[in-house]
Amino acid sequence: MTVVRNFVMASACTLISAFAALPVAADEIPQGPAGDAFYISPSELPAGERGSLIYVRALDGTMALPSAARNSLVLYRSLDQNGKSTVVSGTVSIPNGEPPEGGWPVITWTHGTTGLNAICAPSRDTAEGPEHPYIETISHLLDGFVKSGFAVVATDYQGLGVAGFHPFLQGVPTGRNALDILRAGRNLEPKIGKRYVVMGHSQGGQVDLFAASQGPSYVPELELLGDVAFAPGSQIAERLKAVMTSAKTELSLPYVLYTLQSYAKTDPAIDLKRILTAEAIAHLPDLHEQCMSHALMTGYWSTAIAKDQFVANPDLEPFLKFAAENEAGALKIAAPTLVIQGTQDVTVFPSTTNALVRQMCAGGDAVEYKVFAGADHNGSMVSGGATTEEWIKARFAGKPAQNDCETILKTATD
Repeated sequence: MTVVRNFVMASACTLISAFAALPVAADEIPQGPAGDAFYISPSELPAGERGSLIYVRALDGTMALPSAARNSLVLYRSLDQNGKSTVVSGTVSIPNGEPPEGGWPVITWTHGTTGLNAICAPSRDTAEGPEHPYIETISHLLDGFVKSGFAVVATDYQGLGVAGFHPFLQGVPTGRNALDILRAGRNLEPKIGKRYVVMGHSQGGQVDLFAASQGPSYVPELELLGDVAFAPGSQIAERLKAVMTSAKTELSLPYVLYTLQSYAKTDPAIDLKRILTAEAIAHLPDLHEQCMSHALMTGYWSTAIAKDQFVANPDLEPFLKFAAENEAGALKIAAPTLVIQGTQDVTVFPSTTNALVRQMCAGGDAVEYKVFAGADHNGSMVSGGATTEEWIKARFAGKPAQNDCETILKTATD
């Protein structure tokens, strides 16, 4: 069953549960066990709606933001790629001081690719963690917002943190994870307000756009003010086709294989044996060892010639159909969007993001597009951090957002 059909099925229960996950006293939420045992769900879950909390404890990893008054690790309910209940982990960070009238303004953060293994979750990161340099960049960005008086909630996504299937580059379920942690955060910290912004990077940039599109109907009791996508993943089919014709090792290859596995797991019409060689399929388990950096720098996939991993005349039609359903360029987003891109990004190419913003503008979305010279993939968060904070503060202040779409549609080139 495809992502779109799953979302339609899930919508029937959305109205029923929209107001069910009401805040409860923090002392009524079970304290989770120490260490990695926190990420193991109880064998019998008590009844609860999406956004309801299963466990909470103080966060002691590197996602504990230094400027926060409190950093909490949470286990909460969400919906998976089939619209069924699932358990997801994440973090909640609260500013110092007293909240303004209406509660703390809140950002729900959606992280970029860290891997497919449960240990790759940002909330499980340590100073020696496999993806620590990336998580450190995220933490620095988010800490600036907490210091400025924003609450920050950050999902690990389904399958990361809590072991299980991670629907990589599936925008609907991961977007749900980002929205349900808003409810979880408010259940834990009732002083978090109802107005929110979504913000994400890379894979999380795609999640950000899907969350922003779904937000008004999925969490109708909350008010979406805008979203920020740093170097958002898009143009999935084009990236696959580029890798399939490359006669060299490709940074993009593990990302493409993550996507192929994710989509094939959800849609049985996608047959990997009709796309990948037997040798490539034999090495797919390697991608589940450790995290993203391991896949890029060690073992078979670090030296594999990209085009040699694919069979002659592959059957791509089911994959391409599924990929099209996960393209953010066709989404309707009610609130304004800020897109940020670095010119030296070799993970999400500037041409890819140029195409995305053109698609969004052509569909009627309101987009402000900022390109930072010299910034690489992670550098877009560093170079664009101050611009983003100013933009988000303006949304909470009720100021109108700039819309660059007229210029983008008239003049944008790759």
